[in-house]
Amino acid sequence: MRPMQPPPGTNPAVVAPPPRRDNQRRRRHDLTLPLPQRDTSLAVPLPLPPPGPSSAQSSSAHSAAQQLINFSELERSNRIGSGTGGTVYKAIHRPTGRVYALKVIYGNHDDAVRNQICREIEILRDVDNPNVVKCHDMFDHNGEIQVLLEYMDGGSLEGQHIGNEKALSDLARQILSGLAYLHRRKIVHRDIKPSNLLINARNQVKIADFGVSRILAQTMDPCNSSVGTIAYMSPERINTDLNHGQYDGYAGDIWSLGVSILEFYMGRFPFSVARGGDWASLMWAICMSHPPEAPHSASREFRHFIACCLQREPSKRLSAAQLLQHPFISGNGGGQPQQPHQNLHHLLPPPRPLSS
Repeated sequence: MRPMQPPPGTNPAVVAPPPRRDNQRRRRHDLTLPLPQRDTSLAVPLPLPPPGPSSAQSSSAHSAAQQLINFSELERSNRIGSGTGGTVYKAIHRPTGRVYALKVIYGNHDDAVRNQICREIEILRDVDNPNVVKCHDMFDHNGEIQVLLEYMDGGSLEGQHIGNEKALSDLARQILSGLAYLHRRKIVHRDIKPSNLLINARNQVKIADFGVSRILAQTMDPCNSSVGTIAYMSPERINTDLNHGQYDGYAGDIWSLGVSILEFYMGRFPFSVARGGDWASLMWAICMSHPPEAPHSASREFRHFIACCLQREPSKRLSAAQLLQHPFISGNGGGQPQQPHQNLHHLLPPPRPLSS
């Protein structure tokens, strides 16, 4: 190997010596920095990544609502409804003038039941859908649980007669949208009926009394057999011998929806007995007789839609998400749908023959 020559113009006497050939690493003490000592008492967890825009807006809106709503600032006005779950009042938030619905749940509940109700309402406060009544807050005042809800100025759809299929299609679509949202979040309503379907001045239809009614049915109504509730119950929920003793809450909601929609169309309770009849008559009509059907005057799409809801076997009822694709809904009621559904008839159960 030829020896390394110094660059031209340099003095050989000041050329850096060749690297050491031993295995010792050369150290530069002047470049060594001591590691800082970490005080564990001052340690804090690293912050989480910032939430997305929608989450941030939702959290800030919720926090703002929490700060604005104070029970002492609510002025209870007139009573707007009552039922097995309690009494609902119109309430005004004095600082902002905003109107709410305040549901007062009566009864002395033990700690276990009270905690269960509070946990359920905490879940409902996170529910956010345009077709579900918003639950804003909950207060425990003088032993009464009071729930602050969205105010629907149009009231409930109880006693409404809606013979126009296009209007009924839009109403059913909104209810199904809310139900599909709840079912995706594993929330079963268990009490779908006209009085729990509310409307506002903008013709928005929203589901009310979801979730909490499931608990109240166990705590406030021991026999759970009030006429207003059993009238819209599915057969397998009333008679536990049906469907091998198993109850599917999601399919039960679909049955209740079908009964309600058919009642709107017909302008009366669709079974052969009156809704206000005795318990035994209602049970016989719902569990033993043939499920009600839409009249001959209705369109084929509407009759088929009702048949898909009121199947005696729960497994044959379509889900809320599937019913949103039904021609009666997607075609805006009656006549041919706007978009063809090639595989829909393979999915739907065949319509039952109508008796003459």
